[in-house]
Amino acid sequence: MLRFLTAGESHGPEISAILEGMPAGVPVAGEWIDRDLARRQRGYGSGGRMKIERDHARLTGGVVAGRTTGAPIAISVQNLDYAKWRDRDIEPMTIPRPGHADLAGATKYDLDDLRMVGERASARETAMRVAAGSLARQLLAQFDIVVGSYVTEIGGELADLPDIPYMERFARARATGFRFVEYLFPYEYAVSALAYALQQNGLTQVLFNLPAGNWSMGERGIAAHPDRIGEFRDGVARAIEIARALNVPGA
Repeated sequence: MLRFLTAGESHGPEISAILEGMPAGVPVAGEWIDRDLARRQRGYGSGGRMKIERDHARLTGGVVAGRTTGAPIAISVQNLDYAKWRDRDIEPMTIPRPGHADLAGATKYDLDDLRMVGERASARETAMRVAAGSLARQLLAQFDIVVGSYVTEIGGELADLPDIPYMERFARARATGFRFVEYLFPYEYAVSALAYALQQNGLTQVLFNLPAGNWSMGERGIAAHPDRIGEFRDGVARAIEIARALNVPGA
């Protein structure tokens, strides 16, 4: 399992991250990280800070000769804006901003200057999340897995994308090179039909979720609901039965 920690302040010398759990021998390209960092800086709504920074990731540990060593990976990005702030005498910030972490952070850490919260709870910190995610993408690339996303709706305008019938998706997955599949829930489909689709396309089912309650009403799980213990246990039993029928590894 990959795990990362970030450090650094928005207007400090640099921000950094430690990524652990990466296997040894994975090819890593710093240019790939920089490209993802550049993508982060584009788009509508980007502030003035984006015009100042020219993010370049430095790999200072865990990578030798372009390959991971298996040790934690250290990444850092310089804050160019730091030059404008390092010698300034800045008044303490005492009024919390609505929608920010100022008040919660000051309360938790007993701080008089809210700026110390904002320096960490800053959009600038997301650069390190992008850098760590870029390394994870490079690991997935070794298995021909590509990460993608798209916006389905903005202000009532829907993306005109074809809705692929569910049972056709197994063949689509196989055609694009996948050997393993997962999805949210199998419960509204006949188990025999799912098993046939998997077998016909040479796919292995590796994961699906326990029944989550009334999904359309916003429920996303009932494991912690004290009045629905029986329903939860029945759902677990049903999930195990289906997993065994679909030959899910470990079932």
